[in-house]
Amino acid sequence: MMVLTRVPIDLAPLVEEVAAARRGGIATFIGLVRNHHEGREVVSLDYSAYEPMAEAVCAEIVAEAEERWPVKVAVRHRLGALAIGDAAVAIAAAGDHREEAFAACRYAIEELKRRVPIWKRERYADGTEGWVEGQGVGSREEERGVPQ
Repeated sequence: MMVLTRVPIDLAPLVEEVAAARRGGIATFIGLVRNHHEGREVVSLDYSAYEPMAEAVCAEIVAEAEERWPVKVAVRHRLGALAIGDAAVAIAAAGDHREEAFAACRYAIEELKRRVPIWKRERYADGTEGWVEGQGVGSREEERGVPQ
């Protein structure tokens, strides 16, 4: 499974990767590059990663989700330069029913944000730039509906 990509993310192949005749529910998540962060206007950004470790941690997260729920999960994350509106990350989770598909999809994105060594450098409208740390869920997991 290759998670990291430098080409635009297409959700359809992820859906195809998890779809099966027995799976009646597919939940998807697409994270887009937004034009603001903490009150600042963002004009573009770059993602970088420690790629071998990022791939390994993503594989662990997928395996964890597939062990927790009866689902199949696929993940893609962009690296490199992205423009406002580009898809930065996409997840598809398919289960026999919607409940486990939603739960596994949510688990995958929250754990990816918390654990995977992917870094984001934002460029702002005022000409400055800055590194943004991942938005870990920490103790808010139960509050957000992520099972422990």
